[in-house]
Amino acid sequence: MDFPIGDLLDEQACYDWLVSRLYPRGLACPQCGRKRGLGVHRRHRAPVLDYQCPRCGAVFNAFTGTALAGTHRRPSELVLILRGIAQGTPTAQLARELGCGRRHLLDLRHRLHHYAERFLPKGPLPDDAAEADEMYQNAGEKRPPAPGPRRPAPAAGQQAARPRHLRHRPAAGGRGGRAPVRGGAAGGAPLGRGGGA
Repeated sequence: MDFPIGDLLDEQACYDWLVSRLYPRGLACPQCGRKRGLGVHRRHRAPVLDYQCPRCGAVFNAFTGTALAGTHRRPSELVLILRGIAQGTPTAQLARELGCGRRHLLDLRHRLHHYAERFLPKGPLPDDAAEADEMYQNAGEKRPPAPGPRRPAPAAGQQAARPRHLRHRPAAGGRGGRAPVRGGAAGGAPLGRGGGA
């Protein structure tokens, strides 16, 4: 069952959460790094505001220069997308819940994975032991179990039945009987090394 929970989330709270994750030390100009005195340039997508840097004049928003750059999604949708990716929710289900196209959502998912791989620590895990589900959480989607065998296994000491298409195979060289002897030596001995006339 799919839930349209994007309509139930507060946009300002989601935006504040995203900004705090993208800029743990505070929002700054992506060009010069200035944090103070940023003026609001446009409010047409509130709560996503466009800022202008007083030092270099750059116009930007909180998503400029990040994996979310260029997206025109509401903050609540972005939070749900990040949550779904972190939980391993299939892209098709996320697209249905958000009421958007699967292809664009898949492109965003790939971009987020790419950024995550770039910024992950390259060193070994801090623990001496790690569980398999911690390391391979998103290795693949779950699939149904493999079907069991169609016939029972042979009892101990018995030979397994051959597949139907191999049971009545004719002998090599003709229908039934032995393969004809080729060559010209007496007694049917083949010609070759050490057996010639």
